[in-house]
Amino acid sequence: MKEIFENNFEKYENPEKYDEMYRKYQDDLLYLMDYASGMHEPIIDLACGTGRLTIPMAKSGLNMTGVDLHAGMLSRAKQKADDEQINIIFEQQDCTELDLAYKSPLVFMTGNSFQHFLTNESQDALLHSVKKHLLTGGQFIFDTRNPNIEELSVPGEFEESYINNENQTIIEKSREEYNHETQILNCTTHTEIFENEQLIHTASDSISLRYVYPMELYRLLDSHGFELINLYGSWKKDTFVKDSTSMIVHCQLK
Repeated sequence: MKEIFENNFEKYENPEKYDEMYRKYQDDLLYLMDYASGMHEPIIDLACGTGRLTIPMAKSGLNMTGVDLHAGMLSRAKQKADDEQINIIFEQQDCTELDLAYKSPLVFMTGNSFQHFLTNESQDALLHSVKKHLLTGGQFIFDTRNPNIEELSVPGEFEESYINNENQTIIEKSREEYNHETQILNCTTHTEIFENEQLIHTASDSISLRYVYPMELYRLLDSHGFELINLYGSWKKDTFVKDSTSMIVHCQLK
């Protein structure tokens, strides 16, 4: 099943760029730190990427394990942890076939990584894996984008420009198209890099993301033995409404 994920990794081929883009975002970290405070058993960070959450949570004294399938992202996470002399277990594993030697009171997955599980079978396998690694009454916390029908109903094109750490101008032109049958959004981005107003590099990448709807999500959780504790519209615990950007799912093993 890992081919589903490995064929959807183009956006993550530059772990340093990923860190640069998301290093300042902390809403999910604050939510998880508040909930996990005082836990002594291992906590499992699925699709941990470059350790954006794993590392600061370990620095606070929590016993952390980070799991990811992408070797490059995991390598950067390990290097960052080593640089800060933090002891973290990092495992390169497929989250749908998780095989750790212990169970946890808390498994979490952020960064909308749930949207990488593009099929019903992969979503089922994920929840089965999580369930196997939770202690009795253990909790699973994850986020996924709330599907906005108006935004998804027509193909979208947009352009973004910014200056990177090397003082280069980056222009990204993206096109998004949603398949209503599969509930998958396909996004292709063409990137141009300018230095001293001269074009020096171009690249293209794509990503596919699956959307789920609230009632579909409730049924999925229930079918795998999870009880929904809270559904928020943001990591700041905003009330979930139809126009919320996100669904923050906090559920518990029955």
